[in-house]
Amino acid sequence: SSGINAEYGVVFTSDNGAETLIKSHGGSNGPLLCGKQTTFEGGIREPGIFWWPGVIPAGRVTHQLATTMDIFVMAAKLAGVALPSDRIYDGVDLLPVLRGEAPQIDRAIWYYRGNELFAARVGRYKAHYWTWSHEHYEFCPGQRVTNLTTPHQVNRTLSPLVVDLENDPGEKYLLSGGARKKALKLIQPWVDKHRATLEPGEPSLNYCDNMVKNWAPPGCEEIDYCLPIPKKSNIHLCPWDH
Repeated sequence: SSGINAEYGVVFTSDNGAETLIKSHGGSNGPLLCGKQTTFEGGIREPGIFWWPGVIPAGRVTHQLATTMDIFVMAAKLAGVALPSDRIYDGVDLLPVLRGEAPQIDRAIWYYRGNELFAARVGRYKAHYWTWSHEHYEFCPGQRVTNLTTPHQVNRTLSPLVVDLENDPGEKYLLSGGARKKALKLIQPWVDKHRATLEPGEPSLNYCDNMVKNWAPPGCEEIDYCLPIPKKSNIHLCPWDH
């Protein structure tokens, strides 16, 4: 009835969590901590729904950790395209897991801000190597976790803060003692290997131009949030604050 050809697969997901900075206009992340532009779960975690009749079984649920970068690798595999072998890809082919033909893939998920690894997740555990909720903008309205939602950037690399996302998806309770040591013993080898294989590259988003921003998207009138469009192009280095 939708008119979508069953020969095609459909993926429903998002690039980030709700933008809590603009409160009710930005949506809600439910019990998750903070929102868009943070590396807390409210800024990163989104739903992932795959629909492909005859390929992916209907009603199947998996707890596989995944990222939108997996879609690139999966699409290339489906298209029969051989990816260059001179680099490491963060994405993996999810299709065997989605079809129930393979066990879940053991992997780490990286939470970056700019060039800095702010957090890493392996299985149920997440380690925060930097913390920051921002000193000027309210990315975590009504949410405060001592030592975690710090207004200024704090380097925790020498003593990461750890949470158990399976029992605490809202990141409200930091692990300590033996539980923390157990989690770091699982996460740290992944982080060390990841950092050892990184090579500096030229960021593809190094330059900004206010002219190309979507200042007045469709529907902005309904929420009184249309902004004037600049008349001249102004290409410049992006002023990243991290």
